[in-house]
Amino acid sequence: MEKNENISENTEELEKETSEAAEECTDALDEDDAASEYNDTASQFSDLEDALAEANDKYVRLYAEYDNYRKRTAKEKTETYQNAAAQCVEKLLPVLDSFERSLEAECSDENFKNGMGMIYNQFKNFLTQMNVKEIEALGAEFDPNIHNAIQQLDGTDYASNHVCSVFQKGYMIGDKLVRPAMVAVAV
Repeated sequence: MEKNENISENTEELEKETSEAAEECTDALDEDDAASEYNDTASQFSDLEDALAEANDKYVRLYAEYDNYRKRTAKEKTETYQNAAAQCVEKLLPVLDSFERSLEAECSDENFKNGMGMIYNQFKNFLTQMNVKEIEALGAEFDPNIHNAIQQLDGTDYASNHVCSVFQKGYMIGDKLVRPAMVAVAV
């Protein structure tokens, strides 16, 4: 009987040890599952962070591109308006030159001359409203960016490299040159 009792005790001990080992294995498997789930979650989180960073980068780039587009189109719109105004004014300048020459001519009819003067003043006011400015040339230092020298003169009362005569007035719209002044330069 003792043997049976020992066997039973041994069997019980073995069963206990087996059940403890099984529990330890189950706990270890649960820990592995938990670690595996953690690794999967961390991997998913990392993937989501990468996707978010990529989406954010695309958004920032798209916003910058749109902002550049908006600025570029606004600039082009302004330039288009300035170019159109400059072309219009450039076509009107010969008419202004003719008005100035007609006002300098002798005329016996004072009413006609006064009428021409009023029209000329309206024309000048229109150009002022369009931000058209006459280039001050006579006596100014020669600047090839705004003056077109067609003659050089010796023995003038002007300093060397200064405009001593204006043949045709020059005009600008803001900072844009519409027509350079045709001048003679003192040598």
